[in-house]
Amino acid sequence: MKLEAAQKLVFIGDSVTDCERAKPEGEGLFAALGKGYVSNVDALLQAVYPDLGIRVVNKGIGGNTVRDLMNRWQEDVIDQEPDWLSIMIGINDVWRQYDTPFIKEWHVYIDEYEETLRKLVTETKPLTKGMVLMTPFYIESNEQDSMRQTMDQYGKIVRKIAEETGCLFVDTQAAFNEVLKDLYPATIAWDRVHPSASGHMVLARAFLKEIGFEWDRS
Repeated sequence: MKLEAAQKLVFIGDSVTDCERAKPEGEGLFAALGKGYVSNVDALLQAVYPDLGIRVVNKGIGGNTVRDLMNRWQEDVIDQEPDWLSIMIGINDVWRQYDTPFIKEWHVYIDEYEETLRKLVTETKPLTKGMVLMTPFYIESNEQDSMRQTMDQYGKIVRKIAEETGCLFVDTQAAFNEVLKDLYPATIAWDRVHPSASGHMVLARAFLKEIGFEWDRS
């Protein structure tokens, strides 16, 4: 596995990452890491790699866009001094264009998204041991759906930045697409955005696969 002993792993993102985590510091006891994929990752790291003592911190905030991440980056990322950083952002950047189409100032269009995300990644990566970029997703099997099409374009930006900067890349949309071959989207997310427990496990599994997690480690 790519994570090493006593390293600090910070997750940052929107409500899918947040998932009711403790504020202001998303770590500790009593569901402080929230109820989503971050908690799943932490639980599996402790259960399978207890000897490594990986410290997991959740810095997701519901409703955030990449613009919001930029505004809180110093406190919630740089000051945390993470060994590893995982970023999953973009859902609200796209969603606001569809659920509030007339409030243009809430929209983060693709050019701003790419410029801001690239800036955050390129300036931060030298300060870490490694970074993981996770795509935004829309749990909709119809690829011709307008929001799904836009989300896929934002996902391509994440892939491009990951390749350019040498970050690990997690295609969350592809992970959900596999499950959608057998399950209706509402089974995984009632609004096609906020996953069920199963949906969060899909995210956790995709993340752990990318970092080389060995499920059968003894």
